[in-house]
Amino acid sequence: MSPHDRTLSRRALGGAALAGAATAALGEGTAHAAAERPFRAARSLGRGARRPNILFVLGDDLGWADLSSYGSPHIRTPHLDRLARQGVRFTDAYSGSATCSPTRFSLYTGRYPGRTKGGLAEPIADRSVGLDPTHPTLASLLRGAGYATALIGKWHCGYLPDYSPTRSGWDEFFGNFGGALEYYSKLGLGGEYDLYEGDAEYRDLRYYTRILTERAVEYVGRDHDRPWLLNLNFTTPHWPWIADGDTATSAEVVRRIKAGDGGALWHQDGGSLATYKKMVEDLDRSVGRVLDALRRSGQEDDTLVVFASDNGGERFSYTWPLSGNKASLLEGGIRVPTVLRWPARIEGGQVSHEPVFSPDWTATLLELGGARPHPAHPLDGHSLAGYLLRGAELPERDLFWRVRGERALRRGPWKYYRGKSGRDQLFDLSADQREQADRAPFEQARLAGLRAAWERVDATLLPYPAA
Repeated sequence: MSPHDRTLSRRALGGAALAGAATAALGEGTAHAAAERPFRAARSLGRGARRPNILFVLGDDLGWADLSSYGSPHIRTPHLDRLARQGVRFTDAYSGSATCSPTRFSLYTGRYPGRTKGGLAEPIADRSVGLDPTHPTLASLLRGAGYATALIGKWHCGYLPDYSPTRSGWDEFFGNFGGALEYYSKLGLGGEYDLYEGDAEYRDLRYYTRILTERAVEYVGRDHDRPWLLNLNFTTPHWPWIADGDTATSAEVVRRIKAGDGGALWHQDGGSLATYKKMVEDLDRSVGRVLDALRRSGQEDDTLVVFASDNGGERFSYTWPLSGNKASLLEGGIRVPTVLRWPARIEGGQVSHEPVFSPDWTATLLELGGARPHPAHPLDGHSLAGYLLRGAELPERDLFWRVRGERALRRGPWKYYRGKSGRDQLFDLSADQREQADRAPFEQARLAGLRAAWERVDATLLPYPAA
């Protein structure tokens, strides 16, 4: 990156152009943004030397602006907004891919999804592939460093009998294996029952978000004798569009599943903005309950909490001012709301405009937990620990994405993108976060450089199998 690019990047990202555009017309969002200050590591903090507990919470298909602190005009998320006020809100945080499975691969391995066969499925839809149990993961590496590990909620990295969280480093698992399920019956995409404790079916026909919340509250409230990692993966607000208490819609979806309707869970003929609002606000309350349990347990100060989404929003989500949504490498498909809180080490009320993505969190959490990456499986993410704790500048680097039929690379404020049209495009996100002003005709040298950088990374990845 040239000095000019670095200056442009810092000015654009530090100036909160994107955050301001998203919240300017919203009273609550504006108040939140006005109370924030640009991120700066607090060298005076550092209460306690223990390694942190780690609570990593994923929403499912949550859009970049679906939280009121990110600009939603109609959804209210007071608990997640409070988490942001107590920590750092990231405006330019990205998922590792544009759909569920590849992003989870990137978070669990710290590597591009295309490094592994299972990561090529976008997303996993059958039993033929999954996360290889021999591959080191965030959980296995932290467990090796003395952490207790648990995953509660959506796995979506392979099915039994070959793939499971308990085979990939998590001591405990309670949740679903597939990409979606009906919230009451727990029927998955193939009509199978999909709620498990460990590798055994667990029967509970209550609303799924409530069940996961109860499990997470119990876990964080235990009398732990060592630091812990909890991956809490909600399915909310992923389709089908069923809010807590909507048993009539649930019954209709279940009827269609049992009648052999393979598209019933997709719910293309259902849902509404009102239902979506209920689901996101329920997610917010659920996270609030878990955070309350953490506070009551006395572990709040020493627990690092990250909240994010696995990819961009779906049909009813709000992503303004971004373009695109889930499955696309336009900003709306990969930029996600992301909040970090660690009271013992990081001051609250801050906002960061640094571009970061899922594999960075893997590298960061491993460093903070005292675990080393496996030398045979080098990470593609960069640890943010120096930036967050010591005020170090992030190094010059590219953020890379690849999905079948699309490619993208971000360097500073510049983004190279090729969609399914096959046309190379170039966007200056500091001035055009909506990706409408293609600068490719005027920046041919820059475009060529970013395209070459993308192709160098791509050459190191596994090829997609023939369609």
